[in-house]
Amino acid sequence: MKKTRMVLGLSLVAISGLIFMAADHADAPAVTGNANDITDVYAFQGQDTNNMVFVVNTQGLLTPGATALATFNENVLQEINIDTDGDNVEDLVIQAIRDGKEMHFFGPYAPNSTGVNSTINSKEESGKVKITPYGSAPIIESEHGMKFFAGPRDDPFFFDLGQFKHILAGEATSFNNPGTDTFARTNVLSTIIELPKSMLGNSSTINIWAVTGKRQ
Repeated sequence: MKKTRMVLGLSLVAISGLIFMAADHADAPAVTGNANDITDVYAFQGQDTNNMVFVVNTQGLLTPGATALATFNENVLQEINIDTDGDNVEDLVIQAIRDGKEMHFFGPYAPNSTGVNSTINSKEESGKVKITPYGSAPIIESEHGMKFFAGPRDDPFFFDLGQFKHILAGEATSFNNPGTDTFARTNVLSTIIELPKSMLGNSSTINIWAVTGKRQ
């Protein structure tokens, strides 16, 4: 059984002693644009209502020119942690890591360990997909009842940062309708997995969070 050890940083909270920062679309310059930097995590029911879709977006605020140069890092693992019993400890993981021109996916499977350390069990590989180049039609692969995508996408996050600053300064009391999308014309690198809900167990609710980890 081949295992690769990774040290993980949480996407939504910072961990003392780790170099990874909380995701917020506008991190410090040393973190923004880095492959470790998660901008958003999404989980929703698929068009096929028997399926769930998970999306991890990284490297936010990419201009069109920067998007053409942005790449997934072969030494950075993306991991979706899934808690099925409400104790805020991952019971299942879905992992993705780049190898050459492809993104390889593992899981969902029960992790060998929980917390800030992670391993990849190569026997749990569920599929792979060629990474879609910027400006190309999306490449989607289907294996074992799952669908996979990896590549640049328009950032779906909407936030009116200018109006938010006016509210903080006491110059306005609410957002405009419609507002101004601060993230318009910027891109992210997206990793997307669609899979049957049956692969996630029988729980009626799940908690999810995503992490990135650097190979050691």
